[in-house]
Amino acid sequence: MRRMAWLVVGLLVVGSQPAWAARTKAHEAAESPQYGRKLGGMIGRGALNVVTSPVDVIVNVVNDTKAGPPLVGTLSGLGKGLGCGVLRLGSGAVDLVTCWVPGFNGFPVSDSYENCLDVSAHQMSETMPADDAASSPSAWEVPTAEPGAAQAPSKPAAKRTWKK
Repeated sequence: MRRMAWLVVGLLVVGSQPAWAARTKAHEAAESPQYGRKLGGMIGRGALNVVTSPVDVIVNVVNDTKAGPPLVGTLSGLGKGLGCGVLRLGSGAVDLVTCWVPGFNGFPVSDSYENCLDVSAHQMSETMPADDAASSPSAWEVPTAEPGAAQAPSKPAAKRTWKK
């Protein structure tokens, strides 16, 4: 029984190595407009997200424990990791179940395991081409001349680390 447990742990460690890659070919293929390429890409991305969803819990617990007080950081990392893990698991399940639907590319989560809600620059560049961004006003632009108008998002603040 103990050997079987070590074998399962070893397979999980070896199997989750591709999870640390920034962007895999499956992610790019899943967003393709070509049906055959999209089908295989969604199956690959869905399987990868389902298998590696526990990585979110580990990464967030470790990062938040390092960044904050030990108990508070661990608990907040556990909550964030469980939420991101469930989100990644759900996204993978949707990809696997709906891979056959033409024109539907699923609900992809971020490629980063540190923040599952972070939209990468690659995904943003696909939604709005660069040549259109310079010539026409964007729907994302916020008027700031009016008093009380919403402000454009600023750069995220640097992470603080907890020191004794």
